[in-house]
Amino acid sequence: MPVTANMPASIQTAADIDWIELRRRAMANKSRRARSAADWDSRADSFASRGKDNSYVDLVVDNLPLTSQTTLLDIGSGPGTLALPIARRAAAVTALDFSGRMLELLEEKAAEQEIYNITTTRLAWQDDWQAAGISPHHITLASRSTAVTDLPAALGKLNAFATEAVFLSDSISPTPFEPGAYEAVGIEFHPGPDYIYTLNILYSMGIAPDVKILEFDRVKHYVNIEEALTSFLWMFNTLDEEQTARLSEYVRSISVSEPDGSLTLTRRTPPRWALISWQKTNSTKK
Repeated sequence: MPVTANMPASIQTAADIDWIELRRRAMANKSRRARSAADWDSRADSFASRGKDNSYVDLVVDNLPLTSQTTLLDIGSGPGTLALPIARRAAAVTALDFSGRMLELLEEKAAEQEIYNITTTRLAWQDDWQAAGISPHHITLASRSTAVTDLPAALGKLNAFATEAVFLSDSISPTPFEPGAYEAVGIEFHPGPDYIYTLNILYSMGIAPDVKILEFDRVKHYVNIEEALTSFLWMFNTLDEEQTARLSEYVRSISVSEPDGSLTLTRRTPPRWALISWQKTNSTKK
């Protein structure tokens, strides 16, 4: 049977595939709804406390071409997960986020660590950055922050505001979710679009990026069951009491209790992210 047997007659080559429309459908079908600025404001403190994935931070930062002269624009900075360590190596960092509370936490952490070369601005992807006074930087960075409705517009902004290079990290399904957790609570799992959509949309924009796969250890350590459970609860919009109990049982089923009461948890699927980047050239300076 030819491989094209189940394809619509209208699709003859890759150029006939509408990746933007396919991504729109995948976004509409994803299990977890997109969160608003108010949602992130309310979750900012808990997010900052659990967002200490040093292996992710180290790998991303080590792959950035930073010097003491580099300026970097961090879009969707959150509480400074990457902005803070980057600022120690770069000349200046501008951090954008649509959550005011996230930026407050970033500023607090910067003051505590005596880092003074970070500027924060409350802006969303769809806002007019130029009108808000944002100027081009050597590098633009979007770390795990491109789950937006209009991805081509976001990618265009990343490209337009970079003078040297663009970096973004995107999920490799099912990262950052755990399908087994959804099965345990009885919710059908739809992860939404991942990096393969981004790559093809970039290709349609005339950009051929580099891709580096970042894979992390499935094993993590938690102080107690409550901390481990919290690391899974964010994956869901809301859970009732029974579903939360099922999720807690699932977390216990993939964990080993240590003598001191802590837990060693092994995820069934390894967390993986795609680090996508491209250099600004004459062909990408549009």
